[in-house]
Amino acid sequence: MKNKYLPKYLKLIGVLLIMVVVSCKKDKTTNITNTINATATSIGLFEYRDSVDANDVYYRIFIPLTKIGNQTVNYDEVFDTGSAGLTLDAQGIIPASMITTNGFNFTGDSTVVNGVTIISKKAVMEYGDKISGTNVYGNIAYTNITIGDPSSGNITIKRVPFFLYYKVVDLNNGDSTTETLHHTADIFGVSPEYSYASTLIKSPLSYYTPGTGLTNGFKLAKLIKPDFTNVGPVFEQNLLTVGLTSADINSSGFIMHNYSSSFTSLDGYSPDIPGTITYTYKDPTAGTTITNTISANFLFDTGTPQLTTIEDSKATQFIGTLPAGSTITIKTPEGFSYTYTTATTTNVTQVQNPRNTSDYRTIFSLEFFTDNEFLTNYTGHQIGLKNN
Repeated sequence: MKNKYLPKYLKLIGVLLIMVVVSCKKDKTTNITNTINATATSIGLFEYRDSVDANDVYYRIFIPLTKIGNQTVNYDEVFDTGSAGLTLDAQGIIPASMITTNGFNFTGDSTVVNGVTIISKKAVMEYGDKISGTNVYGNIAYTNITIGDPSSGNITIKRVPFFLYYKVVDLNNGDSTTETLHHTADIFGVSPEYSYASTLIKSPLSYYTPGTGLTNGFKLAKLIKPDFTNVGPVFEQNLLTVGLTSADINSSGFIMHNYSSSFTSLDGYSPDIPGTITYTYKDPTAGTTITNTISANFLFDTGTPQLTTIEDSKATQFIGTLPAGSTITIKTPEGFSYTYTTATTTNVTQVQNPRNTSDYRTIFSLEFFTDNEFLTNYTGHQIGLKNN
């Protein structure tokens, strides 16, 4: 399976955070053990917009990564609900003398460097296609990581499996060029599925134990659209909450959806949600208004920078970007509904036939998250959606 994009890298200034934990002690005088009430941790994210021109808008959100193994670092990773696993450049993590274009320089089944365990198992991440795609080469590794920022809390996650890469190769019409800019393919994928690199790798957040009374998962608050500016990254406090309460899952307004398919040994759990989508647009040739309603599997993907793609197997007359002013409505059997209108540079949406894209999923871009809240319950195998 191939990835859908290669993320842009944006280096930000990161800092070490303080973790807040609330607990109760055993009362020796009454011989009663009190329940430990764990507190969910809120983490800030960076919002960023990069626009080369007025018609080319590119959105990202980044999560601060402040410690890897026993080293303090200043990395900011693409926060991606559409893929799984931490993908990280080895540069700055292990000595440069260990990194070659053919692999990591060590012998045996594994080695430990700076608190990072690298095993000899290699993998390749493929993005795009063989004509204009990108290949990322690396090994499976394990380490402890700390994520977050001082102004909004942090967490440390123990022994996280991840993809440590040593080479990025850009493919262009059969030619290949090794990318020299480091950390160009870093991703913090939080989907419930397995990583494209290996079934050994899942979302880093899925390995976190939030404490008694909390469920393993996260919720993402509505992103602040005006703060996506190209004057520099804007730090937003409390966007991400790690650890879910019973109220989050049952009574906070989220409409809960079970994953659309069961567990498979190859992919893990799919994050797709079934539903229907109606899109209405004016035919640019005939000038008539056309409305199509189809069944679809939705992927809500913070890793897709802007362009939402509707996959319609019946699309024959119109395949491409919908005209500005088109309206799109999605509905799920569980009761979630959302309508938006396209414009020239916002809510840009295209219609494709899966025979052309080889992808059956209708993928909503990061702009979906500027109008809606999102929740993933790893334990209960659910995704929550909430209008806001």
